[in-house]
Order: sequence, then C-alpha cells, then structure tokens
Amino acid sequence: MLDRLRALLPGWFGSKAVTLPVVRISGAIGINAPLRPGVSLASVAGPLERAFAIKTAPAVAILINSPGGSPVQSHLIHRRIRALSQEKGKPVLAFVEDVAASGGYMIAVAADEIYADPSSVVGSIGVVSQGFGFVGLIDRLGIERRVHTAGTRKAILDPFRPEQPDDVAHLKTLQADIHEDFRALVRERRGAILSDDPDLFSGLFWTGRTGLSLGLVDGLSDLRTLARERFGDAVRLRVISGERGFPWRRARGLGIEAAVGETLGVLEERALWSRYGL
Repeated sequence: MLDRLRALLPGWFGSKAVTLPVVRISGAIGINAPLRPGVSLASVAGPLERAFAIKTAPAVAILINSPGGSPVQSHLIHRRIRALSQEKGKPVLAFVEDVAASGGYMIAVAADEIYADPSSVVGSIGVVSQGFGFVGLIDRLGIERRVHTAGTRKAILDPFRPEQPDDVAHLKTLQADIHEDFRALVRERRGAILSDDPDLFSGLFWTGRTGLSLGLVDGLSDLRTLARERFGDAVRLRVISGERGFPWRRARGLGIEAAVGETLGVLEERALWSRYGL
C-alpha cells in the first residue's frame, strides 16, 4: 500500500534518495570590483551554514574553481569549513574544476577528501606579490610625486619611487611567514600521503593526474560520478547558492573612480587565471 501511495506522489516527496548539499566557490579570492565581487568569507559563509544545516545530508560537497588570491580570506574560508564540519559531524568532499591553486588549494585542503579532473590544475603552494614600477614613466610625463608621511618607511614599495633593497627584504620576510603557515596547513591536512618531492612547496602547480601521485588530491573524479558511486544512483545534488544583487543595481551611480577600480579588478583577476594557462 505504501509503495502505491509513493507512486502517486511527486518523485521528491517521501523519497529515500540521499541529498548531498553542494557549495560552489568560484573566482579569484578577495579581489573585489563594483560589478564583480570576489570570493570572501562574507560571500560563502551563508551558503556554507545552510549546507551544513541539512541534518540528513551524509556529507557536504565543495565545488572549487579558483586561481587563488587573498591568503587571509582563503584561510578564513578554510577555517569556517573545518569548524562547521566538526560542529555538525559531517565529512567534506572537495571537487576541483579547472583549477584549485594557491588560495584555492588552501580552501580545498579543508576537505577530508579532494577529487580533481585529470586535467585540473592543483597546487601552487607559495606566495606572490605583483605590481608595476612607474618611475621612468612619471619622469617622462613631467609629473611631480608628492608624498608626506609620519614614519620613515610608511611609503615603502611605492610604485612611483625607485625600489629599495631594504623594502624588498621586508616584503620577502612577510611572504616567508605566510608561506610557512601555508605549508604547515597542507602538512596538517594531507599528512603522510604527501610526496617528498622537493618542488611540492615551491609554488609550482600540476595537473590533477600528477597531483594524485604527489598526494595533493585523493582521486580523479567529478562531483556527480563520485556522488553516485558513494551514495547511490538516486542521490540528489542540492546546490546552495548565495544571494546576489543584479549587476545593474550595483552599477547604479558608478563614477570614474569606481570604473577605474572595476577595470583594475578585472585585469588583476585575469592575470591570476592566465598564470595557469586559463
């Protein structure tokens, strides 16, 4: 009798199918522009909370496609995923699409298992700072640069002034601190399965297939395939999305400064993706 009643109801009603919540983390991390808000803890906290709140879910899937960006925002997202996993007692499965590199990989190692496509790009466990020097250009244009500071080194690394060795040395010290934290986090999460390859923490990146041999990922698969293998053919993938306003609403009142910021943000994000051939 019960089976007859189920046959008359919509497929989702009373179904015994497993629901697997999915949170997508896509884009550069911490790089914001008026029309292209970047990935941050603020943008993913809500979807993560809702995903882990589904009591019947056996796990939470994180779909990652990010070339990295802000180390702070990457670490904050990593910590939030771990905290929710421990609080709710749910394992986390990460799936790499095109790339999970640098900060994107830092988020991936918050998962208990990481899966990638054979052609995905993973790794880039390092720290980079990029910029431009405009000293020669500003001289040719006849522009006088005026900077007034309280503090002898407040204006270090000013792109309109010649680069100073002491300033670069200070920057490298900061990078070394952040890099060590990144390495320690990967070692903590990936443990003994990591390869002893000397380039593992050099900042290099690899395909998912090579990443598997290096211990950076646990298998080569995609979200749907692995979900069906793990939870059955009737598994339902439920994508948990964040709230987003319409682009034209964010564009309202966009002035010249915001327009310049938008352009620079797009260029910065494009540079991150192109580093991995994407």
